[in-house]
Amino acid sequence: MGCCGASRRTVLAAAAGAALAAAIPGSGAAHVDPLLALDLEIVTVTDRGVVLTWTTFGLDPGGRPFPVPADTEVRLAPADSPREPVTVYRDDSRTPFHYAEIDDLEPGRPYRFQALSNGIRALPAPTLTTAAPGAPEARGEFTTLTPPPGRLLHTIALANDVHYGETVSGIVIAGFPPGYQSDPPYPRFMLDALLADISARDASLLLLAGDLTNEATADESRAVRAHLDTWGTLGTDYLVARGNHDRPHDYPDCADCWGDHFVPRQQLTEHHLGDLRILGLDTSAPDAAGGTMDRPQLDALTETLRADPDRPTIVFGHHPVTAEAGFSNIGGPGFILDRAAALELQSLYQRAPGVFLHHSGHTHRTRRTRPDLPCAVEFLEVGAVKEYPGGYCLLRVYEGGYRVNFYKTRSEDARRWSSLTRGQYFGTAPDYLLGTIEDRNHVVTRDLSGL
Repeated sequence: MGCCGASRRTVLAAAAGAALAAAIPGSGAAHVDPLLALDLEIVTVTDRGVVLTWTTFGLDPGGRPFPVPADTEVRLAPADSPREPVTVYRDDSRTPFHYAEIDDLEPGRPYRFQALSNGIRALPAPTLTTAAPGAPEARGEFTTLTPPPGRLLHTIALANDVHYGETVSGIVIAGFPPGYQSDPPYPRFMLDALLADISARDASLLLLAGDLTNEATADESRAVRAHLDTWGTLGTDYLVARGNHDRPHDYPDCADCWGDHFVPRQQLTEHHLGDLRILGLDTSAPDAAGGTMDRPQLDALTETLRADPDRPTIVFGHHPVTAEAGFSNIGGPGFILDRAAALELQSLYQRAPGVFLHHSGHTHRTRRTRPDLPCAVEFLEVGAVKEYPGGYCLLRVYEGGYRVNFYKTRSEDARRWSSLTRGQYFGTAPDYLLGTIEDRNHVVTRDLSGL
């Protein structure tokens, strides 16, 4: 998945991931020399805050890395200030898996920073995204966002790819490449971490864009529905769309187990959050990884948009839509929504100027892609809940536009699992899955005052 082969630092990261697979959180000596602070990522940049993550390692006598607990510190200063960065965050509790969130910054202002553990400065992750000369991790500098004008109206969580029931992560086909396992099963604690996080961040609604289950069995469908229902109510607190893993499998005990617990196949769903309209698409094909939309669902969507074309609208469904999404994902054009449905969908958006965002999953990466037809719609793929980088996006809707921010989930189990699964695909997962800081964190100005 990388373009230029494995670098020495990528190999080190892969070795660290292998070591993490057998590591116990919190294990390791109280003092390790040398201590390595690696995999620094500026995950989230908001208008008033920043989130940084990294992992600390020691080296065994054979030179192999293993996770070592250490303290967590961030030093910060405005980039235009002559003073050196000062400590703005410190946590003396020790962990190998560091998560530092700093608030109360000024909007639209550049800052210089240092992330440290035991006084050792964390180095950027060995990826094209974070180690390139212009990346904020490499420069040691980031700029907070400038929020859209007007009042904050809604905060909505965008998430996908839970894969409840999956037991091995990182396999592409036929047991290759080698995958990762956990006990307890990672889909459960990663979903728990998601639900706890979005509650703490005051999201009023969760959109789950497909692959809630691994194989859509009766047990998986029932269990993930029960898990979600302990947190909220379907149709009120959370909405769902079907993914390819959720498609009917014609099991002896149920022809469409997922549909029995959630929504019948190829059915359009509509929800209103005040005057904001949210439309859910079923893009699952009968027996394929790629996506499609049947004629009755497309006709229902056509009529819904035609009846109220100017209403501010979010659309979500599992499969990405644009040609750019097709040629830039590792599965190729056949992995996304089929071309005819994709073009018809974008043609509908041209005639419905109220549609401003289309959220999808499936690729397990965070990335924006360009539409094929001229329409003012953002096409956003969101990273998977279940594996590195392990998180979700918050969509904050203002009178004058919206702001998107990606967050990693932050429970201890989630941080450990995300650090482990960054080693997927022989250590190249971050190059493909993380996305640029602009894809993960951005502001779009648009008149949404009608809400």
